[in-house]
Formats: sequence, C-alpha cells, structure tokens
Amino acid sequence: MAEFIKIYPDKPSEAAIAKVVKVLQNGGLVIYPTDTVYGLGCDITNSRALEKIAKIKGVKLEKANFSFICHDLSNLSDYVRQIDTSTFKILKRALPGPYTFILPGNNNLPKEFKKKTTVGIRVPDNNIILEIVRQLGNPVVSTSIRDEDDVIEYTTDPELIFEKWQNLVDLVIDGGYGDNVGSTIIDLSEYEPVIVREGKGDIDIL
Repeated sequence: MAEFIKIYPDKPSEAAIAKVVKVLQNGGLVIYPTDTVYGLGCDITNSRALEKIAKIKGVKLEKANFSFICHDLSNLSDYVRQIDTSTFKILKRALPGPYTFILPGNNNLPKEFKKKTTVGIRVPDNNIILEIVRQLGNPVVSTSIRDEDDVIEYTTDPELIFEKWQNLVDLVIDGGYGDNVGSTIIDLSEYEPVIVREGKGDIDIL
C-alpha cells in the first residue's frame, strides 16, 4: 500500500521532499500536486517505472504522450533541440505556470521516447513538485490522474486520491486540494504556435 504524506506548498519540508526523491530513485510511482490537476509520475531515467505508468494509463510506452516536469528552463537543452529567441521568450513569460509546451525533441531523449520528434515540457508553479525535481536532479515524467468520466473529488481531494490509488502507486502527497482544470497545451515545435488545448493557462501570453 502507498505511503500518504502531507507537504505544505508554502514551505516544503526538506525531509519530506527527500523521502519522495528516494521513492522516485528506487523506481517508485508518486502522485503529487501541480498548479493544475494532481499528477502521476516517476523518475525519467527508470525504464521499469515508465512501463508501470504506461500500463496504468492503458497505453504503449513508445506512444504515450507524457510530459516532462523540469525545475526550470536550464533542463531544456537536455531533451529539446535548439529553439529560437521568440520561442524562448514565450517560455520565459509563461513559466513557471499552468502550461505544457510541445517542443522539438533532440537525440538525448530516453530510449523509450527515441521515436518521438517532440516532447511536452512542464514547469508548474508549485513549490512541492519543483523542489522534488530539483533534488532528484532530472525531470519527472508526468501524466494527469484526471479521468474525464470520474467524480471530480477523486482527482482534487488528496484523501480520496489516496483511497483510489493506494494499491497502484508507492506514495501519494497531500499538498492541499488540487484543481480540476488541466494545463493549456501549446505546440511550439513548428514555425507558428498552435493551441492544442485551452486549459488553466491564459493564451494571451502568445
């Protein structure tokens, strides 16, 4: 059964964050708050954990559209091809924030994602997940736990999230009530920005 720990977003406890990081380093799956809906994620470098998430979501790993949660834009060059100044300016304006940006992937993508030409990048405005990623030292692969057909509370109330997911994951963080509106997805992989999904993030940043 999963562990359930409370972490306060205003000042996340170092010890609690370290505990989460250890679970991720050991190949565990974690549910954590973001600035939109609660997310399900694992260490980007752990193949077995990636397979587990794909299985839970009912998708083939190589076809999965998971996003990478980064601590800040300094991680970008690890997985993203050189981007132009105007694209970088959009990212600087919007992040951290409730956006997923689709960017051209480079040759350093983990082997599970080698066939992909693009990658979804998130830098959420949430201290808990940002601190986890910072201490982990590399991005967390992330997917939303939101279920279109589900009762809203099951994806916003941490205690109900725990009740539903406790046998599927290793740790659930209670970081307060989550939102039920997903991130705004913007494709910046081509010449013109394309809004793939309007969510919580304001599209006026373009």
